[in-house]
Amino acid sequence: MDVDPPKNKGLFAQCSFVIVRSATLPTESAMQLASELRLHNGEAIFDDYPENSLDINGVTHIVSDTFDFPDYHACFDAFIPVIKPTWVLHSLAKNRLLNPRQYSPDPRYFMSDVVACVADLPEGDSDAIAGGILAMGGLFSTKLTNQVTHIIALTIESESCIRARERNLPVKIVLPHWVDDCLKLGRKIDDQPYLLPDPDILKPSNNKAPAAKRKTQVEGAVHPDPSQDDPQAITAPRQLKKVFKKKTVMLWKDLRISPYLQNILEGIITTSGGQMTDNVLKADMFICKYRSDEEYRIASRAGKDVGNLAWLYYLIQTDEWTSPTRRLLHYPLPKDGLPGFEGLKISLSNYSGDARTYLENLINATGAECTKTLKQDNTHLITAHVLSEKCAAAKDWGIHIINHLWLEESYTQWKMQSITDNRYTHFPKRTNLGEVVGHTQLDRTVLEKCFFPQEDVEMTDAADTRPMQQVNNNAVSAKKSSRTHEPEEATHDRNEKLRTPAPSRLIATGKENITPSTTHSRKSKDVASARLHEMTPDMMLYEKERKRVGGVIYGGRRKTDEDRIELGRKRSVDEASDEMTVEIEAKKVKRGSSSPAMHLVVSGYEKWVGHAKIEDNDKKQLRNLGITCTTEPSRATHLAAPRIVRTMKFVTALAYAPMVISTDYIDACLEANEQLDPKEFRLQDKENEQKLGVSLKLSRERAQKNQGQLLQGRIIYCLENIRGGFDTFKAIVGANGGECRTWRGRKGTTVPSGRADSEASTDTDANNEVYLLSNDDDRKENKSLWTRFKEMAEGSRKVPRIVTADWLLETAMSQLLLPTKQYELAA
Repeated sequence: MDVDPPKNKGLFAQCSFVIVRSATLPTESAMQLASELRLHNGEAIFDDYPENSLDINGVTHIVSDTFDFPDYHACFDAFIPVIKPTWVLHSLAKNRLLNPRQYSPDPRYFMSDVVACVADLPEGDSDAIAGGILAMGGLFSTKLTNQVTHIIALTIESESCIRARERNLPVKIVLPHWVDDCLKLGRKIDDQPYLLPDPDILKPSNNKAPAAKRKTQVEGAVHPDPSQDDPQAITAPRQLKKVFKKKTVMLWKDLRISPYLQNILEGIITTSGGQMTDNVLKADMFICKYRSDEEYRIASRAGKDVGNLAWLYYLIQTDEWTSPTRRLLHYPLPKDGLPGFEGLKISLSNYSGDARTYLENLINATGAECTKTLKQDNTHLITAHVLSEKCAAAKDWGIHIINHLWLEESYTQWKMQSITDNRYTHFPKRTNLGEVVGHTQLDRTVLEKCFFPQEDVEMTDAADTRPMQQVNNNAVSAKKSSRTHEPEEATHDRNEKLRTPAPSRLIATGKENITPSTTHSRKSKDVASARLHEMTPDMMLYEKERKRVGGVIYGGRRKTDEDRIELGRKRSVDEASDEMTVEIEAKKVKRGSSSPAMHLVVSGYEKWVGHAKIEDNDKKQLRNLGITCTTEPSRATHLAAPRIVRTMKFVTALAYAPMVISTDYIDACLEANEQLDPKEFRLQDKENEQKLGVSLKLSRERAQKNQGQLLQGRIIYCLENIRGGFDTFKAIVGANGGECRTWRGRKGTTVPSGRADSEASTDTDANNEVYLLSNDDDRKENKSLWTRFKEMAEGSRKVPRIVTADWLLETAMSQLLLPTKQYELAA
């Protein structure tokens, strides 16, 4: 939405800008832009790469010609718009702050540099064109202005076209077919064949495929291992100015490069201001070949720049930082290929040069076979145009014909895409699709889900060596012994699971092991059953359902299940879940058992880690026994774990007072093939109870009294870089009735009054104290945030409590509000 500027002030008076310099926005141009912003009362500073990351506190806009800078995703997650420099000029021209979305450098908005107007087209066509251009980041004008880049018309005889020629405006007049083809492909293609008055696409076909542009996005990223492709690419150390300055780099052993080449690479990095390391947690850049090793997952979860040797070569050759996920072959390869691609034989047609080499290597990376010639046993032909002998033969032999987008998007989504999607079978008449090869980026959400999912790991990274508190019935006393932790190196040497910092975003999952899936998948049995499953209220209806064609599908649903809802009323998710219990009980009655159903949260069960099929089979058998495994702690009647663990599921579930049992119960039920008495399997872990200062029995009793309101009326802030991730602590705080927020140190922030909470709360201190969870380290950026937090709290007439995450974890586990003194950090 456009925003009118405040009166009697400069246009940018309430804006704070950071200008990110790049090859397309050099320092000189950036300084001119900064002067323009300051002239209109805006604050403008420059990026400080590579010495420091962007300080986005208080920043309202990031000005950049590209999305390819290190802190882009941080800005995106913080909802700070990244805009092109043209936004500044256009805002000044219109004397208002324009919508930043139409000026985003994000390649997903591929029409972002298009400003279009329509000439003499029907209203319906005009609206459709406008909607498509706006949706893809472009701008639409109802009249011809100096900012218009394209006039969409059928002839050059319209009034707008005549005025544009008379005024000698630098505008292109194109057929509406250009917009249509761009939207169908999801890519901006060359507009040259669509230019009026003599567009090539309206000329008779010459039966010759159009040539592609020589330069493509894959330049410098055609081979995932350039040491094999071109051993002489780097032959001697040289000094670079910025890309490795103050960076720590780790070369992983799966690269298998020669000692000679490794010495050269290390020499370049160190002479360019960087340093090498053998500790993945200390690295800024982690270079490996495959996505399979634990070190890859550790580096990825910790937010390191993870790339392959091709990416490292690219940095050396350009001395410019680029994201390793921007180009598909700059990122480590999957070791076992893409599911479903093994056995495919794929050939290429109408691609040449770097684009062809890139696609050949991408096919090999999926696990398919790339063939030079096309034979009848080929399964797919990927072509940039349909005019070739291979295309004619493929049609005769019934071989699938698709463009390269099918291959790229299958790879980035980590799932074979449907060949019936029109995007993959669309071939504009006079366009060689080789010109848009390499425009597809890796999806960081898919990578996280499929290759380094957030495990239900114990949150012990920030644990300190101060004594824990021993909880009893009447008081909280200091423990006699302190907790100690072994060094990370020793843990790694014994091949134990490393407890690593988690990113700020936690993906919830119902499995101890995560297998690749898609957003709209129906195969997630546990989730589908728990959310909406048509159930039968009695035995007769159950028998009737069982005799339906296809029968009852346990752990999943038929495609029509979601439509089978009782007429006359809508059912809630809870009702559906309750009916699921009825069906489970019906199964038990048929066996002669009357055991009640139970909802079980499972945490730390090692049998299921890395064994998805075993997990699915076990959960199906448990459901048949009346035991439903759930990911929702609020629905849990029982909590199973091998020992007391500080995981999100375990700590969150304790707030709902479940019976805590050992995972031995699961093994026993599966072995006996019946639901046993869980009371016989209560978790006994005296060692960890003493070590962590908790009592499972007392915690459950307190939780029953607290009823999820232990932290009611309390506001708890977390730093963005908190170990374990913000979402983890938000879930724990929410389960205990509190409110959790991110603290970024923004000026003008105040603590909410919480008047409604104060009326419901009997603890007067709840509304006087405000908490900040922070990592226990002395980094300058954290201390400055602590100081701002203290000022904010005191300005809101609150008592600031800056504490380690241990305070919250131990409070939630003991279900008793612990004093903060021994957990407090000095501001």
